[in-house]
Amino acid sequence: MEPKGQEKEMKTRCVLQEWVLGLTYMQQSVLIAAVRGPDGMRKNHPVKVLCRWLRRSFLVSAFDGKALLDPYEPGGGSFTGPCRTEEVPDLAHAVVLYLEHVDEIPHHFQLHFLHAAQILGYKHADPEVRSWWHDLYVRLVNDAHLRPESEERMDSRLGDREDTWREAEEVPAR
Repeated sequence: MEPKGQEKEMKTRCVLQEWVLGLTYMQQSVLIAAVRGPDGMRKNHPVKVLCRWLRRSFLVSAFDGKALLDPYEPGGGSFTGPCRTEEVPDLAHAVVLYLEHVDEIPHHFQLHFLHAAQILGYKHADPEVRSWWHDLYVRLVNDAHLRPESEERMDSRLGDREDTWREAEEVPAR
């Protein structure tokens, strides 16, 4: 028990990995918006396996108190847990299944996921993780018959400046 009048010092903690704090607020917000998986999908659907890898890529695991940058490392519970199931033995297989079943996935979620993959693919602190996400971003964009946005254009669009953000919007929020 603490003596009267003395308060225990509170330690400031953040669920975001430290490198994420160097991103613009808008880029951080895009990552946070993608954290929640799509509704209506079974728990071990390939998209949920990829969601766990997304979370591991920029969140600190609550149970482990650290970043889990190996997709298969034990730990993380079900939210940031290992990225494999009986049906999905590894991330490469998860991506193939995801692309084969993309029509089952809500479009709104797909866009959040694609933009988070883009940010991780350009900005992640770990070169291997960054490369994995960049490759996925390009595959997702190609699957939609689009062209990848450059890092410079993304930085401008998500650069915490209202004028450049509004400039990139077709139907700006008011």
